[in-house]
This record gives sequence, structure tokens and C-alpha cells, in this order.
Amino acid sequence: MDIRKVETEYSVRDGGHYTPGIIYNGILYVSGQLSINPKTGKIPEGGVKAEAKQALENLDLVLKTAGVDKTAVLSCHVYLPDVKYWGELNEAYAEYFGDHKPARIVVPSNNLYGGCLVEIEAIAAVKED
Repeated sequence: MDIRKVETEYSVRDGGHYTPGIIYNGILYVSGQLSINPKTGKIPEGGVKAEAKQALENLDLVLKTAGVDKTAVLSCHVYLPDVKYWGELNEAYAEYFGDHKPARIVVPSNNLYGGCLVEIEAIAAVKED
């Protein structure tokens, strides 16, 4: 079984027992990416839209480390503490993905880790050599 880990330069920052990404059978599974800036360890100011942009930047880092871009994303699960933030999230999401529209679910949840307002996990296609 050929399972490959995708580690970024920030993989061990929070000490959690997970890998940012796993590639198996041509599919990249991206762990939930919070809205924490990995360089500073802080949540950006500006509310849900700013946090969504940060979570998407964090997703992009895992994608690029795996050698794929955002057009390879097949689906995303987005977690927010309340659906009232859907509009702001959707704006940042549309700006990031542009014409590409992966399958998506937005899940209202309880409080997210570290006080974040946004967490995004994804599944993407990976070209096999």
C-alpha cells in the first residue's frame, strides 16, 4: 500500500497528531486547515472573510506542497460556528477558486480550535507518475 504523507514547513507547529495531507491512490486528503497564520501563530483580524482567506491560503500551501493547484480540488468541507457567516465565507471562497467550483458543504459547528471562525478540509486529485 503506497500512502504518502504531505508535510509542510509548518506541520509540527501545533503538535497535533495528524498530517496536513495524505496521498493515496491518486487522491490527496487535506486535513482541516484553520484560519491561523502559520508564520505568526495568530488569527487574522477582520472577521470571517479574513479568516476564510487565511484558511484557504493554508489549504493552498498543502496543495502546492503536494504538487497540485486549486483546480485539482474535488470537494471541500467548511466549518463555521454559525451559518450567519455563510455570505462572507462564500465571498472569500469564490475569490480563491474563481471559475473552479468544487463540491462543497458548509457545516455549522461549535467553537473551533483556538478560537478560529473557519476550518476547511479538502479532497483533491493528484496525477500519478
